[in-house]
Amino acid sequence: MFGVVRFHHSKYANKLTFKHTLSLIIALFSIKTTQILGQDSKVDTTSIVNDVSKQVDIKDYMRKIFTKKEIAESDSSKKSIAKEDSTMKKSLGPFYTPVAYPGYSLVSGFLVGVVNSLSFYTHRGNGAKISTISMLNMYTQNKQFLNTLQSNIWLNNEKYNLLGDFRYYKYPNFTYGLGSKTNLENLNNVNYTLIRIYEVIMREIGKNSFIGLGYNLDIHKKISQTNNPEIAETDLQKYGYQESSKSSGLTANFQYDSRLNSNNPSEGAYANVQLRANLQALNSDNNWQSITTDLRYFVPLSRKSGNILAFWTYNVLTLGGTPPYFDLPSTGWDVNNSSGRGYVEGRFRGRNSLYIETEYRFNITKKRFLGGVIFTNLASFSEPITNKFEKINIAYGAGLRVKLNKYANTNLTIDYGIGQGGSRGFSFGLNENF
Repeated sequence: MFGVVRFHHSKYANKLTFKHTLSLIIALFSIKTTQILGQDSKVDTTSIVNDVSKQVDIKDYMRKIFTKKEIAESDSSKKSIAKEDSTMKKSLGPFYTPVAYPGYSLVSGFLVGVVNSLSFYTHRGNGAKISTISMLNMYTQNKQFLNTLQSNIWLNNEKYNLLGDFRYYKYPNFTYGLGSKTNLENLNNVNYTLIRIYEVIMREIGKNSFIGLGYNLDIHKKISQTNNPEIAETDLQKYGYQESSKSSGLTANFQYDSRLNSNNPSEGAYANVQLRANLQALNSDNNWQSITTDLRYFVPLSRKSGNILAFWTYNVLTLGGTPPYFDLPSTGWDVNNSSGRGYVEGRFRGRNSLYIETEYRFNITKKRFLGGVIFTNLASFSEPITNKFEKINIAYGAGLRVKLNKYANTNLTIDYGIGQGGSRGFSFGLNENF
């Protein structure tokens, strides 16, 4: 899944997260080939045939405008069911989608980006999961050079799952110091080159359950900072400023996933636990260990309305050693860059982090073309001296959902979040935040 686009405004920062306007541009340029671009998506053809005929998406409206034909409203006859089934099969076929687009943000200036997406199935049938490979290349007026290759490939009838995350950034951005007590006046400009190589191989061990091994490599090179004249010594300097850092280690992974569609789950649960051990024997700068837990639960409040109550907790704890500054857990640096709506990416950072989010998702129109969300999140990062959780930062907000593809249950998301200390802003995305 591509990350979110965030526009944050305050006295000191207007921030756009890495994935920028990508999700919005994809929605506008590739409506015809909108896919399931999220991870771990399952396809239940029976439920699709039964439910899709009662919904409309952007393609239906475009078809109605340009062909002047009525949108099908009933699946009561075998003929209409067959028609829906045929359309569904076409929409689930393999697709290659290249998109080039311009954009603009206050932090990057003008930008140009190219995304290439490939979605495909390694087998057919109910319960089949879609595999995706997505590549992003972006260059901005402020000399940010961003490249990402992410993959989620299912093999041998979903017995094996290969997860990859490869990144190369030349990425000027901001850091605000360590802990949850920092404020926007702590803003400090930093710049670095990031090389990331993550790969995990998962093996099914039971229904919806997987275990696996992986390798994680994070290299930060040419790290520099422009000191805020009002700060005698930044937290980066206190922590141990270095011009480069390398974290190289093995991961042990456990995953449980009973969701039918991770793009926009209607029910089920998801759990991912990763133990990471960075080792000097693998050319890491030092030995350090961490554990990451990602837990999600979805409660359908009404089958008729389709309204859902969703819960998410994402926590990173350093078990031992000293991670490099830019490898510490930070707001918005989860795998999909979606945590901490209401705050700029990297707003809070610490040795340990705790994060909880709750969201109420509801449909606005009868045929589920438009929907909405109300959300709140709480985050706490350990303080640099005591290493204790001493403050909780709260954010809340609301958002609009526009149905892009009813078969994939894919939405365009537009959210506005309000945090503490003057933090607030819009975020745009493709698929739900969690």
